[in-house]
Amino acid sequence: MARQLDEQIVGRYPVGQRLRVLDVGMGQGTQALRLARAGHQVTGVEQDPRMISAAREALAAEPEGIRERVRLVQGDGRDTGVHFLPGSFDVVLCHGVLMYVQEPDPLLAGLARMLAPGGLLSLLVRNGDALAMRPGLGGDWDMALPAFDATTYRNRLGLDVRADRLDTLTATLAGIGAPLQAWYGVRVFTDTAVDGAEIPADVETLLACEERAGRTDPYRGVAALLHLCGVRG
Repeated sequence: MARQLDEQIVGRYPVGQRLRVLDVGMGQGTQALRLARAGHQVTGVEQDPRMISAAREALAAEPEGIRERVRLVQGDGRDTGVHFLPGSFDVVLCHGVLMYVQEPDPLLAGLARMLAPGGLLSLLVRNGDALAMRPGLGGDWDMALPAFDATTYRNRLGLDVRADRLDTLTATLAGIGAPLQAWYGVRVFTDTAVDGAEIPADVETLLACEERAGRTDPYRGVAALLHLCGVRG
């Protein structure tokens, strides 16, 4: 997914331009630090005290030049209007967050307001059109059958969360002034891998297959996750 995001950034901005990035629900800061290392000014927002503590620890291990490009804010992604002015960012990330938000539209509208004109909104969501794939491939027919019509599921942490459908999010992005420009599938072939599975020796070939499938129909449509990129008008 990092390659997909970089592709969108390179396609929209001159090489070498230092971008203002907002990472909402940044977790332990993996994406935020990666973008800071690339020269961008990154603000990370995270509500979970454990995650923001891990992000601070990881940031502390970075060189001073990278540390000074990162600001960490403990807060809820729905409160961006409290912390930041509209139009303050060139890129807004919201990866792996919407599945925990029962009413995502207000959050998405708030994120779109944070974007400068022409800014990029990057979303990573659970694919609601493919909820039957994981139980079906695992032979769990009792779980697969109702999943065809479901919009919620139980994740690997045992939490009941929600999924998003491509058509619905496409309409939502158009309605908030950040229409969909590109979308990709993520974890097309590897979603059924068990946690902690050993990395295969041919991992580069595996990643190449995932990358190809994630941008190719019909494979991307059955991916576990969707990566959507909208652009502020």
